[in-house]
Amino acid sequence: MPAEDTVVSRRDGRVGRILLNRPKALNALDLAMIRACADILSTWRDDPHVHAVVIEGAGDRAFCAGGDIRAMRDGVVSGDRAAVDRFFKEEYALNLAIATYPKPYIALVDGICMGGGVGVSVHGTWRVATEHAVFAMPETAIGFFPDIGATYVLPRLPGELGTFLALTGQRMSGADAVHAGLATHFVPRARLAELSAALARQGAAAIAGFAEPLPAFSLAPDLAEIDHCFSAETVGDIFARLEAGHGAWAEAALTTLRAMSPSALHWTLLALRRGRDLTLPQALDVEFRMTRTTTAHPDFAEGVRAMLVDKDRNPAWQPARMENVDPAVIAAIVPG
Repeated sequence: MPAEDTVVSRRDGRVGRILLNRPKALNALDLAMIRACADILSTWRDDPHVHAVVIEGAGDRAFCAGGDIRAMRDGVVSGDRAAVDRFFKEEYALNLAIATYPKPYIALVDGICMGGGVGVSVHGTWRVATEHAVFAMPETAIGFFPDIGATYVLPRLPGELGTFLALTGQRMSGADAVHAGLATHFVPRARLAELSAALARQGAAAIAGFAEPLPAFSLAPDLAEIDHCFSAETVGDIFARLEAGHGAWAEAALTTLRAMSPSALHWTLLALRRGRDLTLPQALDVEFRMTRTTTAHPDFAEGVRAMLVDKDRNPAWQPARMENVDPAVIAAIVPG
């Protein structure tokens, strides 16, 4: 029996459809899928019959759970640096192609949307999220950093919300993602298929008729304290402000941060601060250079092992304590 295509495309009325079709792997992106998406977008770019592009994920568990980080670790461990570079270079080129696409690009996000999944949605024109959507950039938990242009996107969220999300890997519901700016519209899962069909008839104009009022932003009561704590210029100062006592959310944030790679917290914060002044192409270039240094750091292989390979969730970070991270090492990892 032939294997199913992991990316399925077709023209449907006014739109071109892309289906990420790897549901057992939560539609995680491998290099073949990235190349397929890039080729499809290139083909439709000048096709007069395609007025907009709609991207969805197969199944009801995930839009796209991210990039195939296990494969990246395998490349690092085996010494196949060229394969690792190819993946990140082509993934980031796809992110930029989406951001600069001349036609409306509409992501229908239902289920998990993390890492690389954010990359193939957040740069689009419209990002529709359901109540089952879960947005997150949890890379500090695997000794990496929020990439796919996140060092450009996250600093541009309101206040210091992006810094909070990047360092903690906090998960956001679909409605909260709209409040934050990662998504643009909230549509219940029960109406998503109807919206998808309407897009083929009306194009992007159909979204307005399906979007529903947002429930309250769950982080709203804590935003002032998030801004205060995560506006600090160093990781140590962020910890100090959180430890000064700011309620249950601060305790939860501290517990989460203490489990992350100390080195990854440092290089992520520095990349976010520098990303405030970069264009998206510049940020993607910096991120690509950072992939070479961060994946070579022992925390990357160890973090992926602990979270995704052995799944013991007990990484041995090097160094294990935030205070022992060498600032010179961090400065060398993040291009100035």
